[in-house]
Amino acid sequence: MAKDPATAGVNYLRISVTDRCQLRCRYCTYWREWQKLPCGEILRYEELLRLATLAAVKGISKIRVTGGEPLLRRGLLEFLPELHRVPGITKVCLTTNGVLLPKLASALYETGLRHLNISLDTLQRERYRHITGRDNLPEVLAGLEQAASLGFHPVKINCVVLKGINDDEVLDLAMLARDRPYQVRFIELMPTVSQQWWQRHFLPLPAVLLRLKTLGPLLPAIPEDAAGPARIFRVPGFQGELGFISPLNGHRCSTCNRLRLTADGKLRPCLLNPHELDLKGLLRMSRGDDSLSCLFEKALELKGGKAGSSLTHAHPPGRSMVSIGG
Repeated sequence: MAKDPATAGVNYLRISVTDRCQLRCRYCTYWREWQKLPCGEILRYEELLRLATLAAVKGISKIRVTGGEPLLRRGLLEFLPELHRVPGITKVCLTTNGVLLPKLASALYETGLRHLNISLDTLQRERYRHITGRDNLPEVLAGLEQAASLGFHPVKINCVVLKGINDDEVLDLAMLARDRPYQVRFIELMPTVSQQWWQRHFLPLPAVLLRLKTLGPLLPAIPEDAAGPARIFRVPGFQGELGFISPLNGHRCSTCNRLRLTADGKLRPCLLNPHELDLKGLLRMSRGDDSLSCLFEKALELKGGKAGSSLTHAHPPGRSMVSIGG
C-alpha cells in the first residue's frame, strides 16, 4: 500500500486499550492521583479496529498495543488477531508489565503476536516493590522466561533508569542479554512527574554508558523497520542486544515516527505536549471516514510543525502516563 506523501516517515501508532494497571510505578502515576476512566469512555474494540484501518491508509504499518496494562482488558485475546488482519498493518507489538504473562503468554502467542516489550526496572524484589507498589517481581521474571521459551522475538526489556534508586543495577540488567536473545533497553527518565522528583532521579545517558564500560565496545546494530527512538547495539559474546532511549540527550522531534491513541480516544501527536485530537467524539457522532481521516492528517501536520525541536524544553504531558499509554 502506497503511503500518502504527507505522512512520510510516520508509520507507528501506539494504541492504549485501557487505563487500568495493577502497578503504580513512581514515574508513571501514584496511587493517590489515579482516577479511572468510566468504562463507557474507553474505546470499544470495533472502534479501535476502524481507527487502525484508517491509520493504515495514512501510512501506519506498525501498531503497539499498550495500557495501562493491556492484559487486564477483557477480550484482548480476540482483538489481537483482528488487528493482525487490518490491511497495511505489518507489525503488531504489545507492551506489558509482565505480571500476567505466566498465565497468558501461551494464549498471546496463539493470537499471532510475536513482539513483546516487558517493563522491568530492577532485579531486586524489595526494590521492585518500592518502584511499583506491588510484590510481583517473581511473576514478571517467570513471564519473561516463558515468553522467550515460547519463541517471542524480539523480547524487549524496558528499564527506566532512576538515579539513587536502580542505577546501581544497570550492569546486572544488561547481563540479561548475555545468555538470552533479549533486547535490554535503558530509558532516560522523562519529565512526566513533578519537576522536583524528576530532577532528583534523572540520570543522563552518558552516565548510564559509563556504568556499562566494562562490557567493552558497543557495536551499532541495523535498526528494524518502523523502529522507535531506541539506538541498538550488539555486545561481543552476547546473544541479545542493548538499546538506549534518550529523549533529553539526543532525541529530536523531527525524527519521531509515532502517534499515540489514548484509551479514551484522543490522538496525541507528541507525548510531552498536551495537544489532543478527539477521535472518539467523531466516532460516536457517527461521522464518516473522511472526517476521522482529517484528524489523522491534522496530527501529522502538528508533528511536522515541531521539526527540529527538542524535548529538553517540553512540559509534563498534562495527565499521567497510565492514561496516555506511554
